[in-house]
This record gives sequence, C-alpha cells and structure tokens, in this order.
Amino acid sequence: MNLDLSGKRILVTGGTKGVGSAVVKLFLEEGAKVLTAARQATDDMPPEVFVAADLATTEGCDALVAATKERLGGVDVIVHVLGGSSAPGGGFAALDEAQWQRELDLNLFPAVRLDRALLPDMLQRKAGVIIHVTSIQSRLPLPESTTAYAAAKAALATYSKSLSKEVSPRGVRVVRVSPGWIETEASVALAERLADEAGTDYEGGKQIIMDALGGIPLGRPAKPEEVADLIAFLASPRAASITGTEFVIDGGTVPTA
Repeated sequence: MNLDLSGKRILVTGGTKGVGSAVVKLFLEEGAKVLTAARQATDDMPPEVFVAADLATTEGCDALVAATKERLGGVDVIVHVLGGSSAPGGGFAALDEAQWQRELDLNLFPAVRLDRALLPDMLQRKAGVIIHVTSIQSRLPLPESTTAYAAAKAALATYSKSLSKEVSPRGVRVVRVSPGWIETEASVALAERLADEAGTDYEGGKQIIMDALGGIPLGRPAKPEEVADLIAFLASPRAASITGTEFVIDGGTVPTA
C-alpha cells in the first residue's frame, strides 16, 4: 500500500486471529517492526513477533510492556484489536458479577493498562498513534447476548475520545475504528451453527445474522483484510491530520449518520 510504515515499531493486541491477524500481516508486508500478543500462538505466527500473554490480566499486560520495551525499544503505533465476548444468551439476568468483570477485563482494561505504560514515551517524543478497535455494538447492542460486551466497548470509545483530547495537542493521535459484523473464523463458525440449526446452508446462516443486526445494506459482512486496510491507513503518515474521531466499517448497518 506504500503507506510509509517501513521501520515503524507497531504493537498489535489480539494478533493471532481475525482482524488482528490481518493487521499483523499487513504491517509486516509494509516493512514495519511488529509485536503482538495472545494467550497462544498459531502455527503460522513468526515467533519473533509473538509474546504469549493473557492481556485480560494485569500480569499479562505487564509482560507485554516489558517485551515491547526489550524487543522494540518502544512503540510508534499501538493497535488495540483485542476484544470479544463469552457472555451467554438470556439477557441481563444471565450476566452475573463475574461475567460483567470478564467483559471489562477483555474489552476495556488491556487498552487502559497498555496505553498508561507505553504512552509516556510517545509524549516525550511528541509522536505516535493509538488506534482503539471498538464496535457498532456500542450503538446497536443485542439485548439477548451482547449487553455487557456493548457496554465495555462503549466505555472503550469514551476513554479513547477523552484520551485523544488530552494527548493530541502533545503530538499523539488517537483514533477509533468501529467494525460491524466481520467474517472472521468465529463468525463463520456461528453462521454454520445457525445454518445447521435452521436446516439451511452457510449463506442462509449469514442471512440469519444479518437479519438479527437489522440488515446490512452492502449485503455482506466485512472481511478482516478490509478492516486491516483501514487501520493501516489511519496508522500511517497519510492520516496525519486525523485524530479524536471514529471510523465505522459496517457495510451500512448503523442506520443513522
């Protein structure tokens, strides 16, 4: 893409699957020095770019910060892709104290902890980019199953906006990317399960999900590579005047401007 990212030191959380994996691959293709973390590596993950860490814990975040400073000597770009939900269906009544805490531990606190540790160096250099991957669920929660996840992502978006107002005048850009439904490995498995339960094929399973979201005008979910392309552009010097805002990539799912 020729985005002038060669040699940039980039940390990507959740980089072994889905969007995170696509982001890592694209940055490597662009010549960046990349480090990523997850609980377990995948077979195709180069060991020199991977750190085993559970970022839902303070200990995991501390380990990643130490590895980032040791291997990269600091960062120029942080991309917080890590997120997800293990909440059961059943609405608010199914969400106990532990479930709420898990959603916050996975979707909010890793970004807060890593930014707090790595941002001071960016501010000292008066340069850097932080990208928080949020979700359209913060605007369109599904009460049956995503209340806690959506609330955590909304908290991440508010934190990101506040951070941008604080640090943008000091040289660090902070941007949000808000995806809708993305055709990752997990979503493919969900569509296949729904298709099997409904006695239809994979395309029928996809339609069930799109109907639950209120429809996707584009007619399909986004691909991880499409989200990665947007993230790479926002991380690059080509987006040097962009900060404090949110970029929705959802095929038109959110029905308002």
